[in-house]
Amino acid sequence: MKFLYLATVAFLIFLIVGCSQQQTFEGFFHKKMEQMHMGEKDYSYELVYKEFNVVHQDDAVAVFKENNKYGDQIFIAYFEKQDNQWSWKQSSGAEWNSPVKWSSMNQTPFIYSGTISGNSISEVYAGNEPAEIIEVEEDKKFWYAISPIEDVKVMVVKEDGTKEIIEEINYKELSSE
Repeated sequence: MKFLYLATVAFLIFLIVGCSQQQTFEGFFHKKMEQMHMGEKDYSYELVYKEFNVVHQDDAVAVFKENNKYGDQIFIAYFEKQDNQWSWKQSSGAEWNSPVKWSSMNQTPFIYSGTISGNSISEVYAGNEPAEIIEVEEDKKFWYAISPIEDVKVMVVKEDGTKEIIEEINYKELSSE
């Protein structure tokens, strides 16, 4: 009887220790954000969206807003989990109403992303890959698409059904500033 009791206690300790070494995504994300922005004044962030197993098992993307010295920005980051530990692999950011209409990460997976203001755009494609469109705030959306191909064209489909290829930078908007 005493052996069974000791075996049960040992098993419970094993479970507790094993589970405590398991790192949650949210815990990792918030700790990393705190480390990266330690000591910054007037800084805040909000995790807006997360999705797991996007390219393969044990990976994730997170979309988050930051209010920092540059104003309001929105970012997407790609993560992978190995040996129960999350690792921040790459990220890209955007600003609302910027002449930079979209950007892409320069290593695999190639993640294309950008902002949408208003309701005129209903779909976005990076090459043949449909984008996930996330409602961030009223009239502010963020989109991302994961493509196996680098350097694809980005196309939007408007509410009226018209399609338009969007350049990465709107040079007309850039020259009018």
